[in-house]
Amino acid sequence: MLNIPSIHVPKAADVLADLLREKILSGKIIEGMDLPNERELGEQSGLSRSSVREALRVLEGEGLIAKRVGRNGGSAVVRPTSKTIERSVRMFIRGQGIRLEAVLEARSAIEPASAQFAAMHRTEEDIEALEACHTKLELASAAGDLSAYTKANLEWHVQVVRASHNELLMSFISAISQSVFVATELEGFNSLEVRNAVITAHRKVMDAIKAKDGDAAARRMGRHMGAYVVNVRHFDKKS
Repeated sequence: MLNIPSIHVPKAADVLADLLREKILSGKIIEGMDLPNERELGEQSGLSRSSVREALRVLEGEGLIAKRVGRNGGSAVVRPTSKTIERSVRMFIRGQGIRLEAVLEARSAIEPASAQFAAMHRTEEDIEALEACHTKLELASAAGDLSAYTKANLEWHVQVVRASHNELLMSFISAISQSVFVATELEGFNSLEVRNAVITAHRKVMDAIKAKDGDAAARRMGRHMGAYVVNVRHFDKKS
């Protein structure tokens, strides 16, 4: 008796989507170029209008094409942006119910490396932006404005990643920033003692970035993030 494994035939829409996606990402179909309309795509591919429509819907969801409105309709090719990554990561976190602890662990893994890269690649404009964020953080802390302090704290961390000039790191941190913001609004988390420790830690990281000392920047950010995760876990259990 023949032992024939199960054969999985891909959907026609997926085949067309794969073909168009590869042409877009490889640059064979350039940004701004109009794709043939559904009827023409159907004639060229030999697929039904419904299969063509489904393939285009997949590409639109991936941010690779933008539908045009009007009598003639059609789709124009666009290039993926950081917003594409951010949206996908946010949806994954919420849709899969990713644990806050997992988000914090990912952040703790990324930010020390980001600080190291920031020390290696930062510009004077990056330093000015970091200082501006830090000043905002100090003023909010001194005024006891915890909402403004939390926002300024997150802005500072995002700015460190921006100074790394690594587009993937920047997109990922932007994507998880809202989850991080919620985590740092736990009741009692931002006490004066904690705020002063954060301000001191930030200054040490900035000094290393200014000095272009990547190892020190990574080490100091690692200590800072480690203390942060411990504090969040502690207050999360109490809440």
